[in-house]
Parts: sequence; C-alpha cells; structure tokens
Amino acid sequence: MRRDSIFYKIFQQAPSLLFDLLANPPENASAYRFDSVAVKEPKFEIDGVFLPPDGNPGMIYFCEVQFQKDERLYERLFGEAFLYFYRNRDRYSNWQAVVIYPSRSIEQSDIQPYQALLNSHQVHRVYLNELGDIRQSPLGIALMVLTILKEEQAPVEARYLLERVKTEVASAETSRDIIDTIATIMVYKFTKLSRREVEAMLGLRLEETQVYREAKEEGILQGRQEGRQEGRQEGRQEGRQEGQQQEAANLVRRQLRRRLGNLSDAMTNRISNLPLSVLEDLSEALLDFSSLDDLSAWLESH
Repeated sequence: MRRDSIFYKIFQQAPSLLFDLLANPPENASAYRFDSVAVKEPKFEIDGVFLPPDGNPGMIYFCEVQFQKDERLYERLFGEAFLYFYRNRDRYSNWQAVVIYPSRSIEQSDIQPYQALLNSHQVHRVYLNELGDIRQSPLGIALMVLTILKEEQAPVEARYLLERVKTEVASAETSRDIIDTIATIMVYKFTKLSRREVEAMLGLRLEETQVYREAKEEGILQGRQEGRQEGRQEGRQEGRQEGQQQEAANLVRRQLRRRLGNLSDAMTNRISNLPLSVLEDLSEALLDFSSLDDLSAWLESH
C-alpha cells in the first residue's frame, strides 16, 4: 500500500491537517501550502514541505511519512532539511520537522546522534496507532488512522467515515475530496479485490471518484488475481482507446490543415471529440475535400 502518496494527497487537499497533529500550530496555518522542493549540489528531493505564504518569512515545516524501517532516515531528513534551510535562510524565520510513523517499532533504531533534536520542540514524531479511537478523531486525523487499520476493521470504519462526511462537511468540493481519499485508501489496502468488490464494500461507485479516473489513465486500479482482471483490463482498455482516439484526432487535424488550411477553434474542438471510428472514416473522406465547406458538410452528415 502506497501510504506515503496517500498522505501527500491528503496534505495537498488540506495542508492545514498537518497542524492538527501539533500542539502549537502557527496562527496562519490555513495559509500554508504543501509542496515538494529540490536542493541541488548535492541533489535532494524533499517530498513533503509546508511553505508559509509568499512574502511572509515564517516557519517552514518538513514532513516525512515513514511506513518502512529506515536506519538512515534521520541522517537523510536532517541533512536535506538543514541544507535547504541554509540555501533559503532569507525566506524562512525558522524550521520544524514532523515524522509520521504507523507505530514506534518502525522508527530508526539508533537515534542517539539526534537525541537532542528529537527531544526539542522543533521535531515532532507522530505514531498513528497512538492517536486514539478513529471515531473520536477529527476527519483529517481519522483518514490517517484509516491507513493503518487491519483489513477486517477497515471496511466498517471507512463506511462510518463516509457517513460522517455527509453530516459534517458542508462544502461539496471538500466532501468530494474526502470521499476520494477514503476510496483511494481502500483500493490500495485491498489489493486482491476487484473494483466491484471494493464498491460493494463501501457502498460507493468508484467511477465517481478520482482514484478511478486516475486508474484509467495510469493503470492503478487493476484486477488483482487470475480471473479478477476487471479493474486492470477496464482501466487499460479505456486508457488505450482514449490514447488511440487522441492520436487519430491529431493525425486528422494535421491532414486537414495541410489540405484545407487553418481550422477554426470550433472546428478543431469538434474534430477532437469525434469517436475513433468516425475519425477513421474522416481520414479517408478528407482526400476528396477541396474546401472547408466540404468538411462541414461531411461532419453534418456524420
């Protein structure tokens, strides 16, 4: 399960959720934006960084989501954070780091070299299994806890969170984002289930969620077992068909421009949205066109 990407998706949707984990969040927490940054020479990619508003030299927060044991995590985290802070000292007044673990057992074993930092107010270690009852937590925290629940418990709590969204979230956009996140967590958690089995589990149509739309483009939502290939086949097939349609549309537009000259925006958009079978017919018919009127007449008849 790709929990780090799920957490970063959560933070992109609502950066202020990170500060729900901290005892002393900044006063302008809602103004922070979540991003990734690069540090050159040596080249570091820092995936989780919370940046204060532009023009405001406030606190920068480095975030690390760690679900696998890494015995050099703190070496890398502090090396990257200190170098980036050094390179951007004029932009930020101070720094803090937040490390999110599923449990204490995943933490780096030898922490002695960093004991002073880890005990300071600048470094926060969060253990998801110690955040309390998922049903008593704010929705943002509950989403994080959902990622670590066992498979026998997760479906019940996921459905409970979906019901909470209906009653607690007024914004349609925010509600949709949270539902998308719940669906994403469950798809990645239950890797052996087909799309329809996940839908039945949640009482939710995945076609309406972002994870399904991404699946069609990236092949994420895939059939998990022999004979349960529906998700993979459907996503790949639809993605392949869309790719073929776009390729055919591009080719036809180039052929038409060469034969008839520039096309209007309206005509270009109309051709771009034609089904693949119609584009194939048009690619043959256009050889007989001598003017844009011929093209318009053909489109009207088809």
